[in-house]
Amino acid sequence: MAKKLIHVVGAVLVRDGKIMAAQRGPGRALEGYWEFPGGKIEPGESPQQTLARELREELLTDAEVGEFIARSEYEYDFGIVRLDAYFAKIIGKEPTLTEHKQSRWLGADELFSVEWAPADIPVIEELARQMKGN
Repeated sequence: MAKKLIHVVGAVLVRDGKIMAAQRGPGRALEGYWEFPGGKIEPGESPQQTLARELREELLTDAEVGEFIARSEYEYDFGIVRLDAYFAKIIGKEPTLTEHKQSRWLGADELFSVEWAPADIPVIEELARQMKGN
């Protein structure tokens, strides 16, 4: 039987040349792994609308969604996750974690200092290339 495709979007939040990583909270799939905040695209939503909604729900803040960075696909036990990552900038108040255990702002040399969820790794590799190029 074909595995379910789960289409998600992730926000690469950038501030002062650093990228926000969030650690998945207890009781969730992939607990303890680090990821970009975001979530599943609902029917009728654009990826940008999804990200804006998810950031309001997960971080209680507003963000401006920018350009597309990369897409990755990873097959987990529970299904295939297709992750589309977009740059985003916080325009609301400081993020408040509601679903994540902790967050960190990582510079180019710190990107691999946390254990990323497998679907996020190709995006991190692309970001590392871009950040070193600057």
